[in-house]
Amino acid sequence: MEPAEKDKDALISGIETEARDEEQQIIKEAQQKADEKKTYADKKIESMLNDARKEAEEKAERVKNKMLLSLKLEIKRQSMHARDAVMHDILDKVEKKLFTMISDPNYKSVLINWITEAAVGLDAESALVNASEKERILIDDKLLSEAMKKIQSRSGRKVELKLSDEQPLKYQGIVLTAADGRTAFNNQVKTRMLRNQRKIRSLIYNRILTDSEE
Repeated sequence: MEPAEKDKDALISGIETEARDEEQQIIKEAQQKADEKKTYADKKIESMLNDARKEAEEKAERVKNKMLLSLKLEIKRQSMHARDAVMHDILDKVEKKLFTMISDPNYKSVLINWITEAAVGLDAESALVNASEKERILIDDKLLSEAMKKIQSRSGRKVELKLSDEQPLKYQGIVLTAADGRTAFNNQVKTRMLRNQRKIRSLIYNRILTDSEE
């Protein structure tokens, strides 16, 4: 083979070798980039899955907490409803019991105490006493005299009391009206209960809790 032919073949062979090497390098770099992209994609997918799992867990936790809160509120509402029902039942029984006491000989002392309490609250020099029809029968001069003595002993003031000429009260208890008619003190059973409602509730609820613990 002529030298010129040999040089030509060597040149062609060199070019082919370089081309193959460049091709392999391109393939290698492409594979490397593909691997890098796959690794990035895998990490991205894993990150997205983790975020999705975390979000789902947080959402589930929020739903659970919301349900628990709703359940607690419902239990509390039912408990309060039950306690209120018990309280109303007890107050109703107390009111009925007080009504039956009107025929008791000792009920006059109850009236004296209520009149005294009303007189101290009214803070007037003279007042008119009114009560329900059954109670008015019990309020005589002797009872009023005893009430005036008790008022003076308790407050240090002398208060003149007289039975009112007004119509009897509809409900049980006492109402004292200042002689000038400007002020009055309502000491009827229903009003007394409303006035002392917080204290009565506390006593009843404490009793309910004590009984439930036993």
